[in-house]
Amino acid sequence: MASIAELMVGQSVEALATLDTQLAMSVILRDDEVDQRDLSIEERCVRLLALQQPMAGDLRIIGTAMKMITDIERIGDLAVDVAKIALKIEHEYGQVGFIDLPRMANTARSMFRQALEAYVRKDLNLVREVCERDEEVDEQYRELRAQIFENMRAYPEMVVSDAWLLLAIHHVERIADHAVNIAERVNFMVTGDFKQLKSSAHEARAS
Repeated sequence: MASIAELMVGQSVEALATLDTQLAMSVILRDDEVDQRDLSIEERCVRLLALQQPMAGDLRIIGTAMKMITDIERIGDLAVDVAKIALKIEHEYGQVGFIDLPRMANTARSMFRQALEAYVRKDLNLVREVCERDEEVDEQYRELRAQIFENMRAYPEMVVSDAWLLLAIHHVERIADHAVNIAERVNFMVTGDFKQLKSSAHEARAS
């Protein structure tokens, strides 16, 4: 399920960067596949809870999986939203090449992959790395947002397509946030202690 969602993110950003409407449509059409896997995994988790009555660590593993699929499903939705924005900007004859959206998206995708690897390996070092990298995405988001605002001032006739582009970079930033959510759930699965690691990482960086 996560592999499909990650592929959708990559393809949606590529579709937006190149204004490839066919690729955008292929992303949109894959959304049902992620949704079906979401329901299937949730059903299996509920069945395990009901029939096996897992305890302690096993219970945390199942509970973490149920929370993770919500974030993964939402990442798929955000990829679809980015793909739809590609269609809208192409329709408006807009331009996107003046910002480096793939760079920001690659960071978010890398965080997503790391969070999933942390789940598989129960690796708290990867959990911390994901949370620390969130500031990297936030900084890239602020940089791209400033560039879009500057383009709006220079080319007011592009304000509609630029407004859609602003929304697209926000969606990519949210993908990174969902990766952090997954990492925090993995921390709970391994330690039994659920806390917001993102704020802790930012405070450590600030100090």
